[in-house]
Amino acid sequence: MCVYPHQSTSSWRVPPIDTKTHSSHPQINPRKQVHFLGKFSQLHPKFYSFAWLCIQKIARENFLLSWLMEEFTKRVHDPYFQSQLASTTVSEDSLANRVWVPGPVIVGGGPSGLAVAACLKNQGVNALILEQTNCIAPLWKMKTYDRLRLHLPKQFCQLPLMPFPKDFPTYPTKQQFLAYLEAYANKYELKPVYNTTVVRAEYDRGCGLWRVKTKMAEYVSRWVIVATGENAEEVVPKFEGMNEFTGPILHTSSYKSGDCFENQKVLVVGCGNSGMEVCLDLCNYNACPSLVIRDSLHVLPQEMLGRSTFGLSMSLLKWFPIRVVDRFLLLVSRFMIGDTNKLGLSRPKLGPLELKNVYGKTPVLDVGTLAKIRSGDIKVYPGIKRLACNNVEFVDGRIEKFDAIILATGYRSNVTTWLKDTNLFSEKDGFPKKQFPEGWKGENGLYAIGFTKRGLLGTSIDAVRIAEDIACQWKMNMKHFKSLHPAT
Repeated sequence: MCVYPHQSTSSWRVPPIDTKTHSSHPQINPRKQVHFLGKFSQLHPKFYSFAWLCIQKIARENFLLSWLMEEFTKRVHDPYFQSQLASTTVSEDSLANRVWVPGPVIVGGGPSGLAVAACLKNQGVNALILEQTNCIAPLWKMKTYDRLRLHLPKQFCQLPLMPFPKDFPTYPTKQQFLAYLEAYANKYELKPVYNTTVVRAEYDRGCGLWRVKTKMAEYVSRWVIVATGENAEEVVPKFEGMNEFTGPILHTSSYKSGDCFENQKVLVVGCGNSGMEVCLDLCNYNACPSLVIRDSLHVLPQEMLGRSTFGLSMSLLKWFPIRVVDRFLLLVSRFMIGDTNKLGLSRPKLGPLELKNVYGKTPVLDVGTLAKIRSGDIKVYPGIKRLACNNVEFVDGRIEKFDAIILATGYRSNVTTWLKDTNLFSEKDGFPKKQFPEGWKGENGLYAIGFTKRGLLGTSIDAVRIAEDIACQWKMNMKHFKSLHPAT
């Protein structure tokens, strides 16, 4: 990685071009490039000096010299490029803070960013990870509750190239998973740039490179990998009278345990895996939790027939259609946990696996919450109509008093707030427009990982694909470079 020097553009000197170097673009005569580029440098001295500085720095690192030289020479003949250049301003301050990254820039230092960086390194390509916090996997480290365990068996949650330790339990704890990620980063010498928030990333069609801007610097690279994932920022719904509620209202990202809610009536809004488990945790600390369930959902036992429900499903899908597997899962679930409709948890018309495929809605894996609902330790309510003082009015007309409200309302992508001019992501929800398994690759060197709605297993699949794709380009460029510069 090379940082541009703090010096005035007047002190930059453009080296002479080797006119004996063969260009793979037949429409450009290398001997004519000297005269044309010399004239071009007089018309646009700052931009030309900046471009040549890029090429010089890359040459010293033995990376992609030939490719960039040819692309630059080709583009200066392009009328569209010259029209864009006429309105381009390059300040000395911006040049001083610009960083050239030979490999990909990865935005996000969570499991997705680590996985794709390790796979790239395994292919011989070094990447730069930008992380806005001061640690890897900040969501897992700072925004999860203490009793959290992986909901799926460890073999479906391990990152590429490194399995979980054999002495880890089937469902590792939060602390064990974090230790695994630290060991993973150490093994592949992954060292993110911490406390670096990306405010804008944009493809510069003029020079054919990505500009990733942070508050302190601008990173320039051929490739950008978006690894901020599905859970970049909290979803906090607004309710009428929310400001009037006298008790605390917090998102699960701020919830650690039920220790401070002992003997209190707590309303948990959201019935996903987090909401269900927070209710169970509150029960264990002698709180009185209630659960808001607005929509239908599938609740399945975590294990069936001596196997994990997820693992059993994956095995059955190899032999049977998804609807047949769904019917089997629902039949076994009814036998094991009973009719959930009687508990206020109605099931959707689509089966659990089909619902996941079509809408990305994950079934809840029960870890003991249903038994508490059945015993009355956890009460179930419909949607909230309004809040007032310490009262909550529900859509069915009931009014109950609560001491606190916990929002288990999930997270969302924030890609559209900082990634500009791309057709890969939807403006509506910040997810790739194409469904898995096609949503990992965009145009002009843009990639996405952690958006499959299939957890860490989907992340691992995309990490391998992205690394192989970029490594293929990398090796082709290096091969071409060596053919033109055999002595380098």
